[in-house]
Amino acid sequence: MATVELRFSAQPEHVRTARLVAAAVARRAGVDEAVLDEVRLAVGEACSRAVGLHRSHGITSPVMVALTEEEKTFSIEVGDGVPGSGASGAGPGAGGPAADSEGGEGEDEMGLAVISGLVDDVKVTSGAEGGVIRMSWPTASAVPLA
Repeated sequence: MATVELRFSAQPEHVRTARLVAAAVARRAGVDEAVLDEVRLAVGEACSRAVGLHRSHGITSPVMVALTEEEKTFSIEVGDGVPGSGASGAGPGAGGPAADSEGGEGEDEMGLAVISGLVDDVKVTSGAEGGVIRMSWPTASAVPLA
């Protein structure tokens, strides 16, 4: 199992970098070329959500992204440092608290809805240390790794 970890300060301009890294690692892991746009979009949504949560709650810790290549799957976890920021379940509207008091709940749920539409296997969790969005895609197990 190979893992690439990425940490970045909660600035919107870093989301693009996370998308590019995710697409490159997904390609190397053997994710189908036709699915790479979905990977990019889903990672962009998850990272944008984490950046927004960090900024609205004054969190200075970095956003964390883990890209993991396993035998037949490629998974990405995007973590934020906001306690209770995820939803307890596998999709939008699963009962998480509002992201902020200025309408952030709607944006939060919209981002989760987009991710759920792009990724068949998605799980959103939260805890005392923050929330995590875990997404995974199948890989072509016959693709050799260079």
